[in-house]
Amino acid sequence: MEFRTYSIPMRTRFRGLENRQGMLAEGPAGWAEFSPFPEYDHVASLPWLQAAMEAAMKPWPEPVRDCVPVNGIVPAVGDGANAARIAIESGCATIKLKVAEAGETLEHDIERVAAIRDALPGALIRIDANGAWNVKDAVKAIKKLDHVAGGLEYVEQPCATVEELAKVRCKVDVPIAADESIRRAADPFRVRDLDAADIAVLKVQPLGGVRACLRIAEQIGMPVSVSSAVETSIGLAASVALAAALPDLPYACGIGTAHLLTSDVVAEPLKPVNGSLFPTRPVLDEEAYAKVAAPAEVDERWQARLAHVRETL
Repeated sequence: MEFRTYSIPMRTRFRGLENRQGMLAEGPAGWAEFSPFPEYDHVASLPWLQAAMEAAMKPWPEPVRDCVPVNGIVPAVGDGANAARIAIESGCATIKLKVAEAGETLEHDIERVAAIRDALPGALIRIDANGAWNVKDAVKAIKKLDHVAGGLEYVEQPCATVEELAKVRCKVDVPIAADESIRRAADPFRVRDLDAADIAVLKVQPLGGVRACLRIAEQIGMPVSVSSAVETSIGLAASVALAAALPDLPYACGIGTAHLLTSDVVAEPLKPVNGSLFPTRPVLDEEAYAKVAAPAEVDERWQARLAHVRETL
């Protein structure tokens, strides 16, 4: 398969990214995406390539639902008014707010949560710290943010390690969701074995594909939510396919992230309609891709990265 590289600016800095890059390829089953984050080495990037190969070579598993509820996503930047605007514009009944961003304070996070609650009194609010807190700071922040929110739906990855998650879970009343402790772990079931989380967040590319995620969901023994890796709509389609195929889906999914990119590679980006996404198999639009095709030096770097990852297969 021939992989092409894209480079798309983010609307706002998100997860430390200001520009999203990755690769796209077409196989017998359709288009696929390979877009490991910059900090991932060749070994950590291998599941991302396995997910791309699955998407290109195999049809999606049979869906059990024809639409997937999604949450709105609010980056940890800007003031409360900006956070409320983004939340309202998402059209979603569940809002996930990134917190504990470098350079931001707990007071900033409190302001944003309060503004979202005032703007959307009936919405469910969850927060995601991406492992930034230690146990003491996590407990303090969660209790304050839970109070301001009038009750948080859950807190995603408050601390970096499974052991820390387990300690925090014993000290707060808010459910704990594990993300990095699953997708970046040698053993994704450690969160279950240490009673470290109430909810498992699954991401298709980092975990090796839709079917790999379905196997984890079957064995992990806790409710599952699906989240994206900030991909183009081609990558997001795999996340929608996973969410549509899960036997149970008690939580809105964090896959309505196409709006975080200034452009896309398909004619009709996968953006929520009335808070939901629908299973589909988008194809690359040549005109759209031409606008975001990576410069030669970026493509060369990604082609070299791909070659190194392939060597680990």
